[in-house]
Amino acid sequence: MTKNYDLSLVIPVYNEQDNLRKLMQEIDSALEPLNISYEVVFVDDGSKDASLAVLNEISTAYEAARYISFAENRGQSAAFCAGFDEARAPRVATMDADLQNDPADLPAMLSLYNEGYKMVIGWRGKRKDVWIKRVGSKFANAVRNKLTKESVKDTGCSLKIMDTETVCAIPRFNGMHRFLPTLMKMQGATVAETKVNHRERHEGESKYGTLDRAIAGGLDLLGVCWLQNRHFSYSVKERSSDKDNS
Repeated sequence: MTKNYDLSLVIPVYNEQDNLRKLMQEIDSALEPLNISYEVVFVDDGSKDASLAVLNEISTAYEAARYISFAENRGQSAAFCAGFDEARAPRVATMDADLQNDPADLPAMLSLYNEGYKMVIGWRGKRKDVWIKRVGSKFANAVRNKLTKESVKDTGCSLKIMDTETVCAIPRFNGMHRFLPTLMKMQGATVAETKVNHRERHEGESKYGTLDRAIAGGLDLLGVCWLQNRHFSYSVKERSSDKDNS
């Protein structure tokens, strides 16, 4: 697909009807002053509420906004990947639709990305979640970093900016969104981290529990460790010149 934007912002949506209008307003306010061309690609992950109707309204009101809608719920990783495939910019940003990520952090992250990184990830300095989520996330990050030999502060933060071509080349599986920094590094990406704002959820409710996420994440972690151990790369020293077969 032709890349004709400076930035594609991909946002998975699942039952977030009450947050979407404000989210789009905040994105527009954050990016409009930057004088860059951007698009916002919402991916409706089979919502059961009025999210799809609201997305239709937003795409009509904002030239930068468009959406795709899944026939059924496929999960956050599938929604991110569908958005990556739809992206028409050389760099793609991601965030959640629940308004806990702050679009106002995007300009500083873009500035850091432009220093030459292939990925910039946010880390939530002061999380505004219930205590069990904070403890669970801290434990999961520690285990994940230990087994994958990483030092990522907060891989669970959805606020990220990545090279589109690189992120489209990583292995795809359910739960991959939890390991994006590691998977990007396996493709040769340089990664930077920066502190970002995190806000309380005011509308709607969390779409996952701590226990089921821990079980699924543990299985995914074993798979990623296997990928790391079996991963290889190569560089071409020389190749023969192309032959004219005409």
